[in-house]
Amino acid sequence: MIIKIIEINNLQTVTRLVRNYFLVFSLGLISICYGQGTWERMEIAVSVNLNDIHFTDSITGWCVGDSGIIIHTYDGGNSWEIQQSNTTNNIKTVFFISNDIGFASAHNFTILPYGTDLLSTNDGGETWTVSRYPEDNIFITSIYYHDSLNGWMGGTPHAIVNTIDGGQTWNQASIDTSTLAFFPVLNITFYNLKYGYASGGIFDIAGVIWITDNSGVDWKAISTDYAPADEVHGIYPFDSLRIIGSGGDPDFGYGAGFMNTYDGGFSWEYDEIGVQGIAYDIDFVDSMEGWAPLGPERSFVFTMDAGLTWTSTPTPDNTSIFKVDFPDESHGYAIGRDGAFLAFNPSIPVGVGNLLSDNKKITLSQNFPNPFSQNTTIKIKVPKNINSIKLPVLHFYDSNGKLLLEKEPNFISGDEYGFTIDGSNMANGIYNYNISTYYGLSETKKAVLFR
Repeated sequence: MIIKIIEINNLQTVTRLVRNYFLVFSLGLISICYGQGTWERMEIAVSVNLNDIHFTDSITGWCVGDSGIIIHTYDGGNSWEIQQSNTTNNIKTVFFISNDIGFASAHNFTILPYGTDLLSTNDGGETWTVSRYPEDNIFITSIYYHDSLNGWMGGTPHAIVNTIDGGQTWNQASIDTSTLAFFPVLNITFYNLKYGYASGGIFDIAGVIWITDNSGVDWKAISTDYAPADEVHGIYPFDSLRIIGSGGDPDFGYGAGFMNTYDGGFSWEYDEIGVQGIAYDIDFVDSMEGWAPLGPERSFVFTMDAGLTWTSTPTPDNTSIFKVDFPDESHGYAIGRDGAFLAFNPSIPVGVGNLLSDNKKITLSQNFPNPFSQNTTIKIKVPKNINSIKLPVLHFYDSNGKLLLEKEPNFISGDEYGFTIDGSNMANGIYNYNISTYYGLSETKKAVLFR
């Protein structure tokens, strides 16, 4: 990890300071503006256990499940069609890169040799093609594609594989040879083309997180010093430095837990939140509000401060939920046993009224380059329909929460504005920044200065 070679005298202390500042900032923001959203159950066309869900936009999505079930909605779950999957095996995961191109995997435990069926479609699931994963007794649990040719998969018992030809051939990724390197993978995702993450492990043995910071050329497993005792099921990257994973142990006295890093994976903290169960997945509505389903515990835990604190709430109709997906800040969906399908009702900020929908359209980018050695640029997008509102001001803080500068943006082109940060007189380390809008502060992002 790049943060590992930054010369900071006490990296652990800096990390704690960043986290503590982030907590104070987050709690201050949400106490003014937000309450959590709610869920409602919707009727769908099947009653089998659903294993995975993927939405490409606010209304277009697919669910997959036992007995070869694939169902598709084009109206946010109000109506569904059952698609012909051409397999009767249990379909474990699904991923679409567009409304047309998608991929899925099914586990074959019925006919020798056992292994994985790989499914693909180029027409939104109207037709699915089934091919055999080339190795027997390998069971693919997670799929992620950047585009129609370049993709990644994780599974059990081996770790991470990739394709550059749309799944015709697969190659084992280069993974370090640490103790945890080749444990089973449960989930795989990417923050961008450069930074990728996988999570998994073995129950009652160790949980694992793998990270690549060079587009998958190399993957590195978490150090045993930071590994929890049980699998890490879900993983969510806020950015290249702040990552959270979900898991836990259902035994009494343990319960749901979350892995957190604030320095790109160099160090990790595992927090048990005092709620019985396992957090089987994790996803975020926005930079603050996140949800994790606890499966057979028939409840969720949610956070309103980017995963620093969690609260438990029951699922509608006492349903067992295992997967969640938020395609945008106004829509969310969840699935589980016996055909359970839930839709999310987002919260409305107190005292903000209709201004929220406009404000959400002001988007803050990650600084580039990051890490940076001299100068870095931060961009925002301000749609033309809200140009009459005063432009945001950038706040740039050091790792102790001290405000270093405030800047007004310069026009770039179209709807883009930018801020240039001169780091020539700044020390190596982690910095934080956000923008002020007309009702408060935006999400906080992190920048790393390294020479």
